[in-house]
Amino acid sequence: MRLSGRNLKCVRGGREVFSGLDFSASSGEIIAVTGPNGAGKTSLLRVIAGLLVPAEGTIALVGGDAELSLPEQAHYLGHRDALKPALSVLENLAFWREFLGGKPEDAKQCLAAVALDHATHLPAAYLSAGQRRRLSIARLLSVRRPVWLLDEPTSALDAAGQQLFVGVMRDHLAGGGIIIAATHMPLGIESRDLRMGGAA
Repeated sequence: MRLSGRNLKCVRGGREVFSGLDFSASSGEIIAVTGPNGAGKTSLLRVIAGLLVPAEGTIALVGGDAELSLPEQAHYLGHRDALKPALSVLENLAFWREFLGGKPEDAKQCLAAVALDHATHLPAAYLSAGQRRRLSIARLLSVRRPVWLLDEPTSALDAAGQQLFVGVMRDHLAGGGIIIAATHMPLGIESRDLRMGGAA
């Protein structure tokens, strides 16, 4: 499987965010997208996820499911943890498993993988920032998709949480997955860098 972008250009609000951008990643590879604020890291992830339409260029996933679009084969994890405060940890995960479709994985195993299996009935409103991030990571595991698009994935995670997430990423890559991660911080895993310019 190979994910690639060629000559990508993104314009938002009449302003060119980036242009002439190329990237490629094959199964088992991770690209760390780095650069200052405003360089277009998040915009690139949103373009790949199909949430923004590029002004120029093409994106292709070769070797995936020919009957599904790239967005249908990708998980997008943004800055904000998309959780419903009144729902429990388990209910939030169940919502996302149903919303994402496909064959769901065992919910309790997904929560155990992020060390939240002890808090299944706790309302999301009571979770710490780090626990909310762990629950969002569990969403990546709840329905298998080969491409992960991660925006500052280690934000709010403590050292133990970061190490746990490294293991989650390694397992995904070992299974042939691809990760594109926008980050200001080291991911703790070997990656290829895609440096983006732009104003700070």
